[in-house]
Amino acid sequence: MTQASSLFTRLEYRLAEQLFHTRWLPRSPRTQRLTMHLFERCADAGHPGALSLYGHMLFQRGVSPQDKARGARYVLEAAQAGNLKAQYQAGQILEHGCAQYPRREARAVTWYARAAEAGHPLAAVRLAKAYRLGELGLPVDSAQAAHWQALADRHADLECSELDRDDAQARH
Repeated sequence: MTQASSLFTRLEYRLAEQLFHTRWLPRSPRTQRLTMHLFERCADAGHPGALSLYGHMLFQRGVSPQDKARGARYVLEAAQAGNLKAQYQAGQILEHGCAQYPRREARAVTWYARAAEAGHPLAAVRLAKAYRLGELGLPVDSAQAAHWQALADRHADLECSELDRDDAQARH
């Protein structure tokens, strides 16, 4: 039964993504409610992509403190499940803090490092800046700053080459 519900959750997530990203579909309140409802169902079922995306939306755009706290919890769950974007977002949440998750710079550094090592260029840039300026409780260390900046540059180059390859394939 869990395999069937997992398949259903993946299908719901794909539908929610399509509704979220489709430009030709009118942005009616009804469509938006349906999309958010699907993301919420998938996040509640533990889908890492939904936890990350819906959690980020709740944290950034939630009206109540409860929405923001729930969004932060979803993002941290997705980060623990290995979602790359959520790992970066977890670093941001813990760097700046919120009602449910107070500012914890050491934990933010850990999440930024995980995300950077896994391929997130913005996480590597944040660590490079932190070492360059002595932020996040880190010492000023030009060697570490250079290491993280080089990693960020490699990740950015990979993203650019993947985009170029995708553009070339789309033209043919």
